[in-house]
Amino acid sequence: MSEQNTAALRVERTGTRAYTGRNERGAEVRIASAGTPAAFTPGELLKIAVAACSGLSADFSLSRKLGEHFDATIRVSGDPDRENEVYPEIDEVFELDLSELSEVERERLLVSVQRAVDKVCTVGRTLKSGSKVTLSFDVEL
Repeated sequence: MSEQNTAALRVERTGTRAYTGRNERGAEVRIASAGTPAAFTPGELLKIAVAACSGLSADFSLSRKLGEHFDATIRVSGDPDRENEVYPEIDEVFELDLSELSEVERERLLVSVQRAVDKVCTVGRTLKSGSKVTLSFDVEL
């Protein structure tokens, strides 16, 4: 069974250019046009998904070296190319306090983090691979 079938992800229309994304575990996220209060745009969700995936992928390496309760922030950005309706580049910046580590330890840790993200961040790997997206319709007649 594919992840799509087991996760039962869906978005439901809640108003003009407004939707709520849901999963079977009860999580919800509001999605709407830019400027709508308390909602994410689809592009923001895409960028957040990449950053969160990088963080989750790096978490084991970081916690092993920094301890279970380390602080991390991943800032993510990327301007859309409105002519082609794509995000040509998404930039992530991991903010970490590595001041307690030696230069050699810092370098090793950052290499380990980069390898972990490159190896297991499914969202980033999917974007880099240029995955095919299909759309079908289930309509009442």
